Amino acid sequence: MTYGPILKKVLLFALPLVVGNILQQLYTTVDTLVIGAYCGTTSLAAVGTSAQPVEVVLCVFLGIGTGVSILISQAKGAGDLEGTCRISRTAVSFVWLCGLALNVLGIVLAPAILRLMQVPPDALKPATAYVRIVLAGSLGNIGYNMNSGILRGMGNSTASLLFLLVSFVINVVMDLVLVAGLRMDVAGAALATSAAMYISWIVSIVYIRHNYPQLRVPVFSWRLSAATLRDIIRIGLPIGLNNSLYSLGHLAMQTLVNSQGSVFMAGGAVAGRITGMASIANSSMASAATTFSGQNYGAGNYDRLRRGHLRIPVVMGIIALTSGTLFWTVRWPLLRLFSAEEQVLMYANRYVTVQLFSFWMFAVFNTMLCFVNGVGLVRYTTLVNLLMLWAVRIPAAYMIRAWYDGTWIMLCFPISFAFGLISMSGFYLFSKKWKEILLRPDANRQS
Repeated sequence: MTYGPILKKVLLFALPLVVGNILQQLYTTVDTLVIGAYCGTTSLAAVGTSAQPVEVVLCVFLGIGTGVSILISQAKGAGDLEGTCRISRTAVSFVWLCGLALNVLGIVLAPAILRLMQVPPDALKPATAYVRIVLAGSLGNIGYNMNSGILRGMGNSTASLLFLLVSFVINVVMDLVLVAGLRMDVAGAALATSAAMYISWIVSIVYIRHNYPQLRVPVFSWRLSAATLRDIIRIGLPIGLNNSLYSLGHLAMQTLVNSQGSVFMAGGAVAGRITGMASIANSSMASAATTFSGQNYGAGNYDRLRRGHLRIPVVMGIIALTSGTLFWTVRWPLLRLFSAEEQVLMYANRYVTVQLFSFWMFAVFNTMLCFVNGVGLVRYTTLVNLLMLWAVRIPAAYMIRAWYDGTWIMLCFPISFAFGLISMSGFYLFSKKWKEILLRPDANRQS
């Protein structure tokens, strides 16, 4: 990322992540397809609503993984091998310390969280089973994502594709066996997901130890470098808390969705599969932007930062708008893969149409945000993200429900996307701190 054509490097880095994210979407899509085909609307609603509390619990640790990726990318750019080793070892210790505790807490707290979300009685039991089983697999999930963060920081975006391919195949096979074959309903889908994540984590450990022996990454470690952990938490915790509070906002949004009944819940769950597929390029380019800015900041290549900080978000906006338009044109055959109930499809179509034509704003905003995160300036980005959700999206959704029609609450998304884009653009174009970084003289002339 520190030399060569900028857009080519970023797109080539993002391409394996795009394929990997497609697999991740297919991962959840297969669950939805199999459950929709063999279990019915109530189970479909249960899986759709269960994703939110799981996301809330895991997001803090996924943010820590992003912090690890940023620090390793900076150390890699600076040529600091010992620093990359120390960060990697500390990350492994953190996985074991937090993952085991999270397994227990998630299982205990699942019923209370779902009741707080006002999950309808007919969906409460399967939703509780899904959350408990998936969180029992959280150690594997956190470990896999931490190892992926290490590899992204090293500039390797291809390995994560291999890990996801392994977990995807396992998940599909186990879904068909446990749900379609043994009729285990939602619990079978959750078991398939958890088992696949554990196996993917094991594969990622073997890969890193074989291909990056210089990192000396252990399988088990209880030794934490206090200074390194502080750096990881300094960068990763704001991102993780931001993600978690963002997910809590999704939880609040899901509560509004749940208040409209199981049919509307099912429509939202179906729509989420389509919008998730359409937004795949966004998260991939965002990861590429983080690694690009982190490595070049660490290397002192400020001229490359100047040349990349506008090109990358603009290209992402064009990709997002094109992707959204293409998915909208084929939305009906895609939606009918998940459900045959006309009212479910009507609500899903409404959700999909609103989001697909506004998601380009979020794509540009999020790429800017990740570019700034890559150099370690996480406070402003955290603030904007939280305001976008808690001060704009959620109040807008409640006002739409109170003053207009609760089945149109998805209109809160374009409202909040516009706020985020305007706020992030202001920092990006006019902030003294950001300008100061961009105007620094290069530490070297490599370009």
